Amino acid sequence: MTEVDGDRTGADEESEQMGAYVGVGMAIGVGLGTALGVALDNLALWMSVGLSMGVAFGVALGAGDE
Repeated sequence: MTEVDGDRTGADEESEQMGAYVGVGMAIGVGLGTALGVALDNLALWMSVGLSMGVAFGVALGAGDE
C-alpha cells in the first residue's frame, strides 16, 4: 500500500473498489454454480464454471465503473 502524507493514493482506492466487485462476482458465481451443480449432478464442473463466470462478471462491473 502506497501512502502519501498518511493518505491513500487514488490507485489504492481503485484497486480496493475493483476487489470489491470481483469478490461480489465470485460469491454470486459460486452460489449459482453450486445450485446448477447440485441440480445437474456435476458439482465440481459447475462450481468451477460459476466461479470463473463470477470473476469475469466482477471484473466487467469494475471496468464499467471507470
